[in-house]
Amino acid sequence: MNTWMCVVCGFIYDEATGDPDSGIAPGTRWADVPEGWRCPECGVGKADVVMCAL
Repeated sequence: MNTWMCVVCGFIYDEATGDPDSGIAPGTRWADVPEGWRCPECGVGKADVVMCAL
């Protein structure tokens, strides 16, 4: 599982935990997050989220 970060505000999407507040279940891969998803912190779309290097 990977983590992803919003380049605008720094919000972290962790595939292991998902985004339950936005209806994204734990274990949901980033590729499976709907295209209409918006960052819960700043509202930008998936195009402004990048994979975090560990």
